[in-house]
Amino acid sequence: MQPHETLPYTELPDYSDDERIARAKAFYEAIRTRRTCRYFSDEPVPRAVIEHALLAAGTAPNGANHQPWHFAVIESPDKKAALREAAEQEEREFYEKKASDEWLEALDPLGTDADKPFLETAPYLIVIFGQRKGGMFPGEKKQNYYVNESVGIATGMLITALHDAGLATLTHTPNPMKFLNQICDRPSDEKPMMVLVVGKPAADATIPKHATFKKPLDQIASWL
Repeated sequence: MQPHETLPYTELPDYSDDERIARAKAFYEAIRTRRTCRYFSDEPVPRAVIEHALLAAGTAPNGANHQPWHFAVIESPDKKAALREAAEQEEREFYEKKASDEWLEALDPLGTDADKPFLETAPYLIVIFGQRKGGMFPGEKKQNYYVNESVGIATGMLITALHDAGLATLTHTPNPMKFLNQICDRPSDEKPMMVLVVGKPAADATIPKHATFKKPLDQIASWL
């Protein structure tokens, strides 16, 4: 293996155990208020908020540090309308023909359907793409690794950063999603992963009570 340049790892704060516990608890108390929102205000949000949240997402761990993601941020009303039209067409196919009775039963407590007005109401739609080919630098076409895992982690960090900034989000995954490449002017070899709807919640926004149930620690973790 070729030698590689290194830097000292000095940026991680050196907290006491009590400080670490307090900070972990405080983070949990903050993030536990995150909810998926389906009712958005059209009130503008400063672009700088989105930019810094995207920069935070770009620090996510990923395969070979190729950073195999692209975030297409849609503000244009025309683009949002086109996306909504295409997404609702796919959603109608899903609800009327593709979804099993079991799947529809699972969705019923959330009150979802094929109508997606939030795709036009919210100030930002962030379309998240995974790049099968790329590398660290513009113009490279190297093989990327662990694309789905890398993009998934980055998306989680993006949602967390936006929540921390006081914004609501919704992950939307129409299927199939190839129409997103055309709407966002992205190459065909990029894989659209999801649409992240971002903005302030509407004044009368509600959430399904069903969505507030979260599994306790003993159901999501084990100690070996």
